[in-house]
Amino acid sequence: MHVKQLDEVDMGMTYDELSVYGRMRKIFRCGPVSMFKNLCYKWGMQLTPAEVADKVKFFFKYYSINRHKMTVLTPSYHAESYSPEDNRFDLRQFLYNVRWPYQFRKIDELVKECDGNICMNSTLAEPHGKAGVASDGGMGVVAAGAGNPGAGL
Repeated sequence: MHVKQLDEVDMGMTYDELSVYGRMRKIFRCGPVSMFKNLCYKWGMQLTPAEVADKVKFFFKYYSINRHKMTVLTPSYHAESYSPEDNRFDLRQFLYNVRWPYQFRKIDELVKECDGNICMNSTLAEPHGKAGVASDGGMGVVAAGAGNPGAGL
């Protein structure tokens, strides 16, 4: 039996999900749209595109709300392997539009293309009947090693 921690309930996501989001954002430099596409590949057999979209939008909304805090916090211990530095030389922007209008609209368009079906894993099925095409509109394309150990550089 898997028991959720109370802070996971408060955050609205599990620590496993947060770890995946962090790796995709920091290591693979994924923004909202590319993270959505990659998570459709990774979680496509368990979640619908709309569910993946909701999770990605939720993460980026709260990431952008809290990003400015990283400019005033002192360096601290990080338990993840993707954040060994103390962010003194972090030149990323720190003020974001929390609505991400262009990116979230693009995600909504991709969800509509899937018509509520389970996201297709490109190794299991060819979407929209296009034989020999590895992806359609970018769906099923993974960040190097993000969900498929066979995915190359």
